[in-house]
Amino acid sequence: MRVILYTGKGGVGKTSVAAATAVRCAELGQRTLVISTDAAHSLGDALDREVGESPTEISPNLWAQEVNALRELESHWDRIHVYLSTLFSSQGVNDIVAEEMASPPGMEEVASLMQIRRHKEEGRFDTLIVDCAPTGETLQLLAFPDVARWYLQRLFPASRAVMRVARPVVQPFVSIPLPPDDIFGHVRKLLLDLESMKSILGDPRTCTVRLVLNLEKMVLKEAQRAFTYLSLYDYLTDLVVVNRVLPAEVQDGYFAAWRQIQQRYDASVETLFDPIPIRRSKLFDHEMLGVERLSELADAVFGEDDPSTTFYRAVAQRVRKVNGQYELTLQLPFVSRDEVDVTHGDGEIYVTVGPYKREISLPRILTGRRVTRARLDEGALHLTFAGPAR
Repeated sequence: MRVILYTGKGGVGKTSVAAATAVRCAELGQRTLVISTDAAHSLGDALDREVGESPTEISPNLWAQEVNALRELESHWDRIHVYLSTLFSSQGVNDIVAEEMASPPGMEEVASLMQIRRHKEEGRFDTLIVDCAPTGETLQLLAFPDVARWYLQRLFPASRAVMRVARPVVQPFVSIPLPPDDIFGHVRKLLLDLESMKSILGDPRTCTVRLVLNLEKMVLKEAQRAFTYLSLYDYLTDLVVVNRVLPAEVQDGYFAAWRQIQQRYDASVETLFDPIPIRRSKLFDHEMLGVERLSELADAVFGEDDPSTTFYRAVAQRVRKVNGQYELTLQLPFVSRDEVDVTHGDGEIYVTVGPYKREISLPRILTGRRVTRARLDEGALHLTFAGPAR
């Protein structure tokens, strides 16, 4: 199943482009589902149809779904949430604060993404188009499997078998409630679900991310940051869609100044995102609502091309041997040296860019080695490791 994630700053037309992509894939004979994980659903508005919590048939080969994030959260996290709330409350934390602390940030969005794993297993669809939340929430969502694994493994470090034996002996002497036996089963299932979802989203042969933007300074800046952080988390960006470009006939009058501004920023888009392919769509003189209009938008963006094509392929992270030393390369476009920090852990390194931090598990060949040199060159971070560990 081909998976395409669309994201971008709020208001750039991300939902319309995602829906147009789905319409064109369906027209090409692909059984296509377009799914919204944004809490502020507008997919039904774009399609001009009522869309439910389960796949709703829109037209031949086309289905749509608006995920109920709270319901998904309850199905994946509810039992663990109850235990953690009790645990935090037992330590004197205010009940309301304990409720908030019991759900990691971004869990609702990630619970929505669990639908991708479900549809992959069911095999009903050839192509899955995901209308994600605006950029910031999407980045949290894509980083969450790594964060959740860290969170859960440290909250539940004891094995299920050990806890089953120790609980009756230890519980009377400690002030905190020890996790009941079924919690470990829920945690294990959740970790397996997260790993399964990560394996789908992190496979560039299956899943790519596309950025939608308008020709405005703030939008361009946010798109640049998104591209950087997507590279940091090993997600492949295969296309940038520039939406709502004022057409050439707008040469004078009220929009003349806006067209000049757009032309100035459009000249820099190719440089900013090179070598990622760029597609453009004009600002239409009517709303893009309904399947027929969305097909028109798909014509503008994709022409005769199949939208499910992977338009660009790049390896975000690789290890190679250079002059007898191992070098790890990580793609980090649009970043200066001052923004990057690299630290060591036990068998991993931590790369921090701005507010985002990622744990990179080192391959066995690099375990025990230390980084001796780091350089940033043409949008890539190169880390050189010391010789064999003693």
